[in-house]
Amino acid sequence: MTDNSHDSHLPQTNNPTTLAKPGGHYSHVAVANGFVFVSGQLPINPQGDKLNDAPFDVQAEQVLANVKAALESVGSSVAQLVQVRVYVVDVENWASFNQIYARWAGDAKPARAVVPVPQLHYGFKVEVEVVAVV
Repeated sequence: MTDNSHDSHLPQTNNPTTLAKPGGHYSHVAVANGFVFVSGQLPINPQGDKLNDAPFDVQAEQVLANVKAALESVGSSVAQLVQVRVYVVDVENWASFNQIYARWAGDAKPARAVVPVPQLHYGFKVEVEVVAVV
């Protein structure tokens, strides 16, 4: 994480090596006041390969693996999720996503929103951002 220990009011940021380098001016993870904020994760594997041509289920599984890796990089976990926002290009994919998500989340049932959107960057079919606690 970025060392901002000189000012306890600044968030600590992190770009774990288990995720591809951010594609823009942001960090994958920011921690502030005991909360973990994970930037929208896209179906990009740790090597940086964009899975935009992969089936929806493969994209969803990669996105959730990225979220888990981001959380774990700062000592949090899926069990510590507070809120999840899911953006899906086709609302027809909602049922499939919900099944994959339920397996992934296990007993965790944080607050969640699923938002149908007209399109995502690179033609991806799903993006997920989360808030958790440390």
